[in-house]
Parts: sequence; structure tokens; C-alpha cells
Amino acid sequence: MCGIAGVIGVAPPDGERITAVLAALRHRGPDGRGTYATRLANGQHVLLLNTRLAIRDLELRAGQPMAHDGCVVVHNGEIYNDRELKAELEARGHRFRTASDTEVIAHAWRAWGESMFDRFEGMFALALLDLRAGRLVLARDRFGEKPLLWLRHRDALYFASEIGALAALAGVRPEPNLEQVRRFLVLGYRALHGRTWHQGVGEVPAGSIAVLDQAGEPRPRTYWTPRFAPAPMSYDQAVDGARERLNHAVGLRLRSDVPLAFCLSGGIDSGALAAIAARVHGAEVHGFSVIDDDERYDERANLAEMVGALGCRHATVETERTGFLDRLDALIGGRGQPIATVSYYVHARLLAAVAAAGYKVAISGTGADELVSGYYDHYGFWLAGQARSPDFDRLVEDWRRGMGAHVRNPLLRDPLAFRRNPAERGHLTLGRDVFAALLREPFGDRLTEHTYTDDALRNRMLNELCRESVPVMLREDDLDAMAVSVENRSPYLDSELARFLLTVPTEHLVRDGRLKAPLRDAVAGLLPDPVRLDPRKRGFNASIVSLLDPRDGTTRERLLAPGPIFEVVRRDAFEAFLERDFSDAALSKFLFAFVSARAFLDLECGAASARRAA
Repeated sequence: MCGIAGVIGVAPPDGERITAVLAALRHRGPDGRGTYATRLANGQHVLLLNTRLAIRDLELRAGQPMAHDGCVVVHNGEIYNDRELKAELEARGHRFRTASDTEVIAHAWRAWGESMFDRFEGMFALALLDLRAGRLVLARDRFGEKPLLWLRHRDALYFASEIGALAALAGVRPEPNLEQVRRFLVLGYRALHGRTWHQGVGEVPAGSIAVLDQAGEPRPRTYWTPRFAPAPMSYDQAVDGARERLNHAVGLRLRSDVPLAFCLSGGIDSGALAAIAARVHGAEVHGFSVIDDDERYDERANLAEMVGALGCRHATVETERTGFLDRLDALIGGRGQPIATVSYYVHARLLAAVAAAGYKVAISGTGADELVSGYYDHYGFWLAGQARSPDFDRLVEDWRRGMGAHVRNPLLRDPLAFRRNPAERGHLTLGRDVFAALLREPFGDRLTEHTYTDDALRNRMLNELCRESVPVMLREDDLDAMAVSVENRSPYLDSELARFLLTVPTEHLVRDGRLKAPLRDAVAGLLPDPVRLDPRKRGFNASIVSLLDPRDGTTRERLLAPGPIFEVVRRDAFEAFLERDFSDAALSKFLFAFVSARAFLDLECGAASARRAA
């Protein structure tokens, strides 16, 4: 796990900019740093930079950039199946000098070229310079767990793990993308994918590679796309297949030369991972959890069940109002973009506790909801798909007794909502018109849904997996973790597990009033039933009013103080908005989005003013 940056262009950056980049990436890699510079035969200069967080092979020999046989690599992430690949390469005559996965990448390129990406099981963003071919390869893992931003400026293409390093290397700070801010405020985090927070800054897409021999704009091509391809199988086969692949996925992600921690909510996603680690692989589990006093998010009972059953160590972080706005400013200042949801503010605090306890790796449950079903609307889509079942009335009654008893979204309280109107998506952007009315300029955008399959539930889940939810979550996971020099691992995003789950017939996803049926039964006997069979959607969350009191005079004064946010939002309208009831989840989400966007714009515009003054 590392921070990476680089450039291809007519002239290399000066030493001062290189020093600034390495400093900007230090939190991503405090254990080492390295540089590589060369000039290609066509006259283009290439520079590769790295800061290292040592997780595998802790010796200096495993530092980056790493060279082998005319191939130079900088790499952020982990290739979890490097041992198996290394054995295969050794059988072909390759010889290794380290135990690092980065060296495996360099050898794999020489052995298999671009097809090596089909063999990798891991999370990565990498830059690979092939000196023989005079080509620079930029690539990201299948799901985009690790980031890779780029900026074309003057006669060079710059790339980096984060905006701060990208700006330092290019010697220019791109302007904030106000249209992205508007979309965030009105449509929420689901509308963020495919755009960045800064003008002119792009991102290498997940599951793609871009090959360059000069400083042009990257033209990525996709090497992997998830597809729903249901296969004939019984429910028991679905459970057995999920169990086998999840056990393997967790085992791969336990590979580390440093201790690991587990981010534990009170739900099945993270609980299943901890249970498999402890009871299948014999790993020592140290869980970290967030505690919130709001009864909607209080998970103490489930956590007590889980910790007692697994006999694991457990630490908690409690939400608090004191210092919230200052902490938020500091977090956004470090990451250079807003925090997408209050969950990821809480998650940042959780990972800070993980780091403070001495851990450099954390395991979390990102991706389970989108691969096995988990959101309240998923059940409604599933019911609509079962409308012709002779047992339909019983299936609806199962919903009422199970997950339906916990739904708060007004539209989703109707189990037949998507049977009546299959195109209904208003629940995804509740309050859209209210929030659009707060803006200074008219806002007409709507959340659009891509068509992957004619199965309504699976299409919704694939939109979340590829566009709306998981890409945003992974960016937040990465920024929260790397801010405190921690590597975040997501076992549910294992490619073999994902491929299998995308072959499970949709009918098998729900049983007895509960989503995620194959996952629940896959961990039967490992996870206590009060957690395993809890139908509620659980996750790291908190209420905005647990962190901020909008009625408090000092808080209101700070929120309403002059600032660049009011070039986007009408101040008078927002002042009136602060009188609303924030027990409403949609209003609460907007308030957090406003606070987050405000901190981002204050920071960006303040930095711009400082540069102009200098």
C-alpha cells in the first residue's frame, strides 16, 4: 500500500515540485520513498514517484519504484494472489529477489503483458514503464478500490493517488468543480461517479488500462466488466458456492506481514468477515466499532452478541458534538474533497482509532449489499419480480414480519411500490426539489440509471456496484484509511466471489423476510443468530444531530458566515432551512452535504486567495 505519482511530458518537473509531491503523499506511505526518472527514445521524459506503507516484505529491498528486465513499476495496493502467481512464474524460469507483490507485477508483465490483469486478484492502481516498448501503462483494479487521478497541463500528463499530490506535481491547483458541488447537494452521493471535484481532473476508470507513449490525454480501455449471468442452481448450491468463495476471499486478505484490525458494525457484512477470519482461518480478531446514542443507529446489542461469540478484542468510538466542525475541516483539508456522507466522517474517526492502536491494515464489508442484496429497496424490487409466484401473498407477509418492519423511507413502506410502478426511483433522491430550490441557479439534472440487465433488482444492484454506491464508497474508504496510514481491504470485492454471486438466480437472494439469504446461511454456525438473522440494514452511521446542533447559536453563526458556498446556495433560503426537523433522514443528509461542501469550498478558495496574495 502506497502513494504514487508521476508524469510523462516534454520536460521533467523541478526538484522543488518533486519534494512537494513526496511530502503530500507521506501519509499514504510513511515507511519509505523513491523516485525514477528517464527519457524515452521519442524525447518524452517520464518520472515515477512512490511513498511506501510497508505491509508485505517489510525490508528495504521491496521499496519502489521497482525495476526488472526493462520494466519499472510503482504500485498502490495489494496483489493478494501474488504467491500463486510467483510460483507459476518461477516454474517458467523467473527468479525473484524479494517477497513483495510489486516484483510479481514486473515479472508478470514480461510473462503475460496486458493479460496479467486477468490473473490478478487484488486492489491496485499502478504505473508501469516498459522501457523496451517506450510505453507507460496506467491501470486500476476491477472495482476501482485504489484511486488514480490525472491532469493534462501544458505539455505534460500528470497522475497521482490524490488531488494534493497531483496539484503539487503539476505546479497548479485546479479550480473546484462547482457543478459537482451542485449535483452533490441536490442528488447526493449517488450522482458523483464519473466526475471529479476539480475542473480538468480525470480518473482512470475501474477495471481499465491506458497506454501512453507521450503526454496525451489517457484513452482507457476496459479489461473487466461485471455481468449478471444467472446459472441453474439450487438454493443450497448458492449457499455452498458463496461460502467456499467467501472463505477463500477472506483468507487471501488475511495475508500480511503486519497485524490486521476489523471494522465491525452490528450487521452481518462485517460480522461474517470477522467470524470467518476467527473460526475458519484461526486469525486473531480485534474489532473496532462506532457507538451512537440515536436508537436508529445504536448497535450495542448486536456488537455484544458478536464479540461474546467470537471472544475477540473490541474497541469502540463514540460520536460527539464537541469539535465536530473543526474535525470535519481538518479531514477535508487533508483529502482535498468533501466527505460524501456522515457515515464516512464516522468511518474516518474509526480508522483513526485503528491507527492509534498500532494497526496498518483494516478489513471492512464494502460491496456486500451490492453483490448479495442489502438495501431496503432491494426487497421491493425482488417482490416485484416474484409477482407471478403462487406464494406471492405469503412472500409479502414475510416482508411485513421481517425487513419491512424496519423501513422508514415513506415510498418503500409499500411492498408493492415497484410492482405498481417498475420505473419508480424517487426514493433514491428524496427531497430533490426542496434542495434544488435552495440553489442560486436552476438545477435540472436527474439521477439516471444504466441498463445492464432486464432483471430489475439485479440492474439496480449493478448500478450501485458500478456507478452509484461502490465507486464512491471505495474512494471514501481509501481517503479515510490512507489519511492515517492504514490499508483498507474489502473481501466482498473478490473477483471470483463476485463472478459467482452474479450467477446466483435472483430468487435465491431473499428468504424468510431477509435479504442476503445465501450469505446468512453461508455463515450459519459461525456468527450468532441474533446478528446473522437480524433483518435490519446495519452499517457505520450516525445522525447529523448527534454531531451538530443546528439550533445552537454559535453553530448557526458558523454555518451562515459569508463564504463561497453562498455563490452556490441562497443564504436566506438555507437560513430558513435550518428551522426544519432533521429527524427526517433526507433533510439530515442534505445538512451534512452542505457542511461538507462548505468546508471544501472554504478550503479551496482560501488556498487560491493565499496563492494570489503570495
